[in-house]
Amino acid sequence: MTEPEDPADDPAERPGAALLGPAEIRTLAARLGIRPTKQWGQNFVIDKGTVRRIVRTADLTPDDVVLEVGPGLGSLTLALLPQVAHVTAVEIDPVLADELPRTVADHAPDLADRLTVLHADALRITDLPDPRPTALVANLPYNVAVPVVLHLLATVPTLQKVLVMVQLEVAERLAAGPGGRVYGVPSVKAAWYADVTSAGRIGRHVFWPAPNVDSGLVRMVRHEPPASAATRQEVFAVVDAAFAQRRKTLRAALSGWAGSGVAAEELLRAAGVDPQARGEVLTVGDFARIAEAARTRAG
Repeated sequence: MTEPEDPADDPAERPGAALLGPAEIRTLAARLGIRPTKQWGQNFVIDKGTVRRIVRTADLTPDDVVLEVGPGLGSLTLALLPQVAHVTAVEIDPVLADELPRTVADHAPDLADRLTVLHADALRITDLPDPRPTALVANLPYNVAVPVVLHLLATVPTLQKVLVMVQLEVAERLAAGPGGRVYGVPSVKAAWYADVTSAGRIGRHVFWPAPNVDSGLVRMVRHEPPASAATRQEVFAVVDAAFAQRRKTLRAALSGWAGSGVAAEELLRAAGVDPQARGEVLTVGDFARIAEAARTRAG
C-alpha cells in the first residue's frame, strides 16, 4: 500500500515557505482592494496542490533562475522560491507588484532575498536584470499567453525551459504537431524555439474567479532553430501567410507573399514542398526551406 504524500516532504511546504490558501488569498485581495480584472486576464490560483504540481512538473534545479510572469498575489512565487536560486517576477498591476515583496517577507522571510519584482508589461520587456533567467514558469493570462511566450523566447536567450499554465485550447495549439486539427501559427512558431509537449490538464475550480474553461500545462525545452540561411522573421512571414487562409493550397496562400501564384509554386518546388499541400502539414523546417528559397531567389 502506497503511503500518502507528506506535505512536510515537499520543499514548497518546508518552514519559511508557507503557501497561500483560498481564505488567505481572498483576505489579501480584500485588504488591497483588488478585484480580479478581465483587462489583465487575472485569475488567481487558490489551490496549493496546483502550485505544487506546477513546480514539480517544471523540472527545476537549485541552480535555476525562474522568470515568472503575472505572479498576482504570490501563490506560485512562494512555491517556486524554495526550489531555485532566484525568481524574477514581472507584474503589470502596480498594486500587486508593490505588495509581492511584502507577501514573500511575511510567508517566506528566509527566502526574500531570492526575489526580484519588476513592475512591467512582459510584452515590452527587452532586457532583464541579473541573474539571467534559465526557466519561465508562470500562470499566464489567457488573453496574451502566446504572444508573451514567443516574445520571451525571442528576447531572453538564456531561457532553456518553459512550463506555463494557459487556456486548454491554447495549450493544445502550442503542443500540436503537423497534420493535427489545431496545428497552426502558434504551433510552428513555438517549434522554432523548442520541443513543445502537453504536460497535463488543470480544472477551472482551482482559480478565483473560476474561468469558464479548463487550463492546460505546456512544457518547452529549447533547441537550436532549423539550420537555414533565412532569418526567423523571414520564416515567420511565410508561416503567417500560409495560415492566413488555411483552407487554400500553399500555392494560393503564398501567392501574395511571393508576388504571384507562379512565383509561389517555383519557390515551393525549390524547397521540396508540394504546391498543392496546405500549411497544416508542414514542419517548421519546411517553412524554413521555403523562406531560404525566397532569400536565394532575391540574391
